[in-house]
Amino acid sequence: MKTKHPSSIAIFASGSGTNSENLIKHFLSHDLIKVSLVLSNKIDAFVIKRVEKYGIPTKVLTLDEIKNQEKILPLLEAYKIDFIILAGFLLKIPDFLVDRYERRIINIHPSLLPKFSGKGMYGRHVHEAVKEANDSETGITIHLVNKEYDKGEVIAQFKVELSPFDTIEDIEEKVHLLEAKHFPKVTENYILNFSL
Repeated sequence: MKTKHPSSIAIFASGSGTNSENLIKHFLSHDLIKVSLVLSNKIDAFVIKRVEKYGIPTKVLTLDEIKNQEKILPLLEAYKIDFIILAGFLLKIPDFLVDRYERRIINIHPSLLPKFSGKGMYGRHVHEAVKEANDSETGITIHLVNKEYDKGEVIAQFKVELSPFDTIEDIEEKVHLLEAKHFPKVTENYILNFSL
């Protein structure tokens, strides 16, 4: 039987880290996929605190450092990173990183793309826009990252119905449930079946 080294993933996150923690828990005892690094652009992001208990290395890089090939590429190489997973990461990924990790950067977006996408459309801003539009459904999109905001190839979408009485908090909660249920599994399937 052929053995291969586990695929090593880095999670990039800017916020509280619920999706990051779900991914970490999903892959904790996985034979073929390992979370090797959590990277944030914010020193006070709660994700850093949240993942401490799992013993996974964390790094904080400034925007300038993330845009600097000589800073970020050696870091990712040191951890032998094969895939990058964006879990609430609010910075645009530099083009050189998209090229280096072609089809190997996955993002989750809290709407049914192409709706409510683009710069500034993240988290609560998306849920507010969904509420304002009186949409009868929303959901999540798990997609590959390319050089434009939220324009990469869609891997999977999952929908949830909305009621006119749903508050922004209700919408957010429904989306969080979809994220928890689907993001780790879709990520796992994509990595296990990956071929360029």
